[in-house]
Amino acid sequence: MRKLLGSAALAAMLLSGTALASDVERVAHGVIVTPDHGAAKRVRVIAYGDAAFRVTAAPARDFNLPKSLMVTADAAGDPVITEAGGLLTLRLPRATAEIRLSDGRVQFRDAGGKLVLAEEAQRRFAPTSADGKPFLATAQQFNRGTDEGFYGLGQHQNRQMNYNGEDVELGQHNMDIAIPFVVSTRNYGLLWDNNAITRFGNPAPYRHVGQGLKVTSGGKPGWQADYFLGDRLAVTRQEPFIDYQFIKDQANWPEAAKARTVASSESGQNTAGVVVGQQRVVWRGSVTPDKTGTHKFRLYSSSYVKVFADGKEVLSRWRQNWNPWFHNFELAMNAGKPIELRVEWEPNAGYLALFHSDPLAAPDRHSLWLSSDVGRAIDYYYVGGRSMDEVIAGYRGLTGKAEMMPNWAYGFWQSRQRYETQDQLLGVVREYRKRGIPLDNIVQDWFYWPEDQWGCHCFDAKRFPDPAGMVNEAHALNARVMISVWPKFYPNTKNAQELMAKGHLYLGNLKAKEKDWVGKGYENTDYDPYAPEAREIYFRQMKEGLVDKGFDAWWMDATEPDIHSNLSIEQRIERMGPTAAGPAAALFNSFPLVHAEGVAEGLRQALPDKRPFILTRSGFGGLQRASAALWSGDVAARWDDLRDQISAGVNLSMSGVPNWTHDIGGFALEDRYTRQDAAHVAEWRELNLRWFQFGAFTPLFRSHGETPKREIFEIAADDKAMYESMLWYDQLRYRLMPYIYTIAADTWHRDGTMMRGLVMDFPADRRTWNVDDEYLFGPAFLAAPVTTFNARGRDVYLPAGAGWYDFATGAFLKGGQTIAAAAPRERMPLFVRAGSIVPTGAAIQHVGEQPDGPIVLHVFTGADGGFSLYEDDGVSPGYKQGRFARVPLTWNEAAGTLTIGARQGGYDGMPGKRAISVRFYTPGRATAPDFAESAQSFVYDGKPITVRRP
Repeated sequence: MRKLLGSAALAAMLLSGTALASDVERVAHGVIVTPDHGAAKRVRVIAYGDAAFRVTAAPARDFNLPKSLMVTADAAGDPVITEAGGLLTLRLPRATAEIRLSDGRVQFRDAGGKLVLAEEAQRRFAPTSADGKPFLATAQQFNRGTDEGFYGLGQHQNRQMNYNGEDVELGQHNMDIAIPFVVSTRNYGLLWDNNAITRFGNPAPYRHVGQGLKVTSGGKPGWQADYFLGDRLAVTRQEPFIDYQFIKDQANWPEAAKARTVASSESGQNTAGVVVGQQRVVWRGSVTPDKTGTHKFRLYSSSYVKVFADGKEVLSRWRQNWNPWFHNFELAMNAGKPIELRVEWEPNAGYLALFHSDPLAAPDRHSLWLSSDVGRAIDYYYVGGRSMDEVIAGYRGLTGKAEMMPNWAYGFWQSRQRYETQDQLLGVVREYRKRGIPLDNIVQDWFYWPEDQWGCHCFDAKRFPDPAGMVNEAHALNARVMISVWPKFYPNTKNAQELMAKGHLYLGNLKAKEKDWVGKGYENTDYDPYAPEAREIYFRQMKEGLVDKGFDAWWMDATEPDIHSNLSIEQRIERMGPTAAGPAAALFNSFPLVHAEGVAEGLRQALPDKRPFILTRSGFGGLQRASAALWSGDVAARWDDLRDQISAGVNLSMSGVPNWTHDIGGFALEDRYTRQDAAHVAEWRELNLRWFQFGAFTPLFRSHGETPKREIFEIAADDKAMYESMLWYDQLRYRLMPYIYTIAADTWHRDGTMMRGLVMDFPADRRTWNVDDEYLFGPAFLAAPVTTFNARGRDVYLPAGAGWYDFATGAFLKGGQTIAAAAPRERMPLFVRAGSIVPTGAAIQHVGEQPDGPIVLHVFTGADGGFSLYEDDGVSPGYKQGRFARVPLTWNEAAGTLTIGARQGGYDGMPGKRAISVRFYTPGRATAPDFAESAQSFVYDGKPITVRRP
């Protein structure tokens, strides 16, 4: 044990740059500590600005780490370093890090000196390998036994809002987006800098029920599995666990229970081969735990499945067969006391597996615990702040600003599974214009190319004879065209051959001779974006085939990458590697980031006067800098899935990616909907209408999915009330465009978040921490979507610390209470915070119409408030050079005055004058919002004006 020097001697030696008895070494912006004992041989702490630190702990002396893919910032800041009581302290203006010299554990304090984050002793380095090379599995626990709230982590559709007490696996999937960033109610964030599969919560992977958790049936070990063909019991057998999770597992299906073959996945590969409605499996088992507590279960499934515990239904779900995913449930169980579980499944050539995790000790369950399968060290960033907004801003300071999207991206988008011809696509745009339904973007999804030419970035001339002309006509109709582009290639295409010649195609799927689901099925693979040359080639090919034809935006699909659906994790890793940057296992989650960055940079160079716009199905930490938005994948058209979108979208937004969307109505439908059975049409329409209402108050407003057709005039053709409601919400979206575009601009200029958890604005109200079916849309609106069939009302919690106006009636309500809100089929409960100033615009058909149109300022009195109305040209990157205008708006409750301040800034084409009128809403008088110009009207020419409440 060394003798610690006093702080003055330590400071002198650190300033001189010399090592202290091999224990503390000063490096640029921080220190490296060699602790007396512990798992880490050396611990490095480096400053990144005024309130952020990077911590790296390794079991060897060398920090041999590749450059971060997520973090683009450089180390900065010179912390004041002192030593006392066995702690080495690094103090920045707004955060402090402390290192225990005995074991190297690190803890952090906020600007006021309060301890907010501390490493626990459970630091782990376990040897592992990837592609035959040595790596480490890593884990670090923090804040054991904490009661704080945790948010972020990307997008996970299991109705998890506050992650304290939850388990989340971060591994890219069609509907699951991995972003290893956590933000806490203690106003700090933690970015875990690891690209491999990572777990939040219990570091041990879930295991099959039957592995660890004892299962017996009929006095025998394992499950009793009964396979039915129609009403006939075809096979009964004992099975150790339920496992039809991947394609490879289908070989275990009993021969006597097979029926006529039906394709089960996008690959076109036949699995168990069943006929809809003819096959059924029932598993029964007596499940006996050896631990008392809350046991967590995950059911991985597709098709129809139900789970019963002691005869009570605990889960009932449906998913499309080619896209299974997890559904979570919990059971309180007592050691030694069995619970009878029954699982009923209609396979329809689908997938199923049941997993379990034992209870953790309460302090471990309620902690911040992160672990990764493959890495080289524990490497993470602490980000401090005074609010969650400041923490997210700090995170973007590390990983990149959220690029502004073009203004038209915030209008309405129409899409469907695909338009088969250019006439179909243009016909939809023409019909929207003919009917006066606002629209800004039309989407051409996949398979516009000749059948055997995936990856050619070309068009089937029979169906799309003039793609450039198609784009030009859409532009003439004041619409934009987004087109789908994939990282996937058929090896016979010239593009694939060029990439192959340079060594930039993954070979695993080709060696396996896997075929996709198109036509007769074609061999295919993805390119390797980790090679800079590959990214350059990919974009050049894309530019020559698509960009030069005038398309406006880029739908980058299957970017997990989903090279072949329903493979195991091990097979997925094998198919996407080795990469130019190293083993795929070590880079598993980062593919969508490097792919999107390559395309974004190419677009910036090719079209320097135009903001790029990318929509990608998967993302990673830092994606916001790639001019990219995310969507929630191929979700099912079910009420449960609509409900799950809310917490998924909010947590994705709190992960630092502000632009998010979802398939309004759900992508994939049950047969009862696609058949248009009269008995189910009412539910199908109501589901779409409720989803549409929700979509109008999410960052990007986009309708998409498989048949039936999703155009407003198609889906509501025989339902006048539905049609009028959808039209009303579409028109409302455009009326709110001055407000929406301002909060969108603030994601760049002020590092803002559009879709906000209630906890972000009301952290002192503990009831907001776990609300998973409401959210704030910008600072003013509280949205409460309806997610139950035939519901005509719902409970809504109004946070304490504010007053609230019912947007439908103008009635004023106090915060801190749950109300029974009316929710007629045609309206969603919507509330406005007192003190809000909401600017609205004219009735327009697209965002470029009436750039000098009148503005109505809606002032919801009852508290002081402000808003900074933002405008720019909407399409160029000039906002980065300061070419934009702000109009500050301030409401003074005591004085009863609204001040419209002097205009700040300007841009090319800015209207010099605007007609502005003001409408006031007061607690004592219920007045429904009116978008017409009011009696309090004037012409604003950039000079300040004060308006008094009448």
